Amino acid sequence: MFWNAEDGYYVLNENGYSALVVIAILVMILIDVLRGRKAAPGSTKKLPVTTVTFAGASIALAYVLSFIRVYRMPWGGSITLMSMFFVAFVGYLFGPGVGFSAAFVYSILEFIQDGGSYMLSPLQVLCDYFLAFTVLGVSGFFKGKKNGLIIGYIVAVMCRGVFHTIGGYLYWMDYMPENFPASLSAVYPILYNYAYLVPEAILTVIIVLLPPVRKALAGVRRMADTM
Repeated sequence: MFWNAEDGYYVLNENGYSALVVIAILVMILIDVLRGRKAAPGSTKKLPVTTVTFAGASIALAYVLSFIRVYRMPWGGSITLMSMFFVAFVGYLFGPGVGFSAAFVYSILEFIQDGGSYMLSPLQVLCDYFLAFTVLGVSGFFKGKKNGLIIGYIVAVMCRGVFHTIGGYLYWMDYMPENFPASLSAVYPILYNYAYLVPEAILTVIIVLLPPVRKALAGVRRMADTM
């Protein structure tokens, strides 16, 4: 068994955490396979930096940044320092196949970080973690498009909010804070989730548009395009 039953909820045990780590490793291998299929048949060219390295470094950076909370919202949720950006960045660099695979690995890490200690149901876990974070890979559909980095990131953040909101309506309405305005109770999950997602997105876009940051990201993109 991968989890232990508590009073009305479930807690992931050591077997569960181990299984998630194995899954994450397998998906990282899948990322490399997906990218390898795009190589020319019979090609012997050695890549100086593999796609899986780019993806792994971005995921690791995103995970570290997820612990840096710029601001904690009064009703819950936190604005982190660009953590979502570096997940979406993988999709922007390599397209939706690699993007969704990398984002799924990140969803496992986020679940290990927060969700494994309190689970209400499999659907709740899907909405709050595996679907919500994996959808950040939607940025891959904007690869190569004008302003695709910014637009893809914003779309990814909004899509993440959709799954959190669905989970909120299904499972978290009873946890509404007493000081939340009663007149807005019908839209509590929407306000709760986008109250921290939108400010983080705005902060991230401002940072990304700074000339030194834009130059650095453009350099990474050129490097990725040679792979």
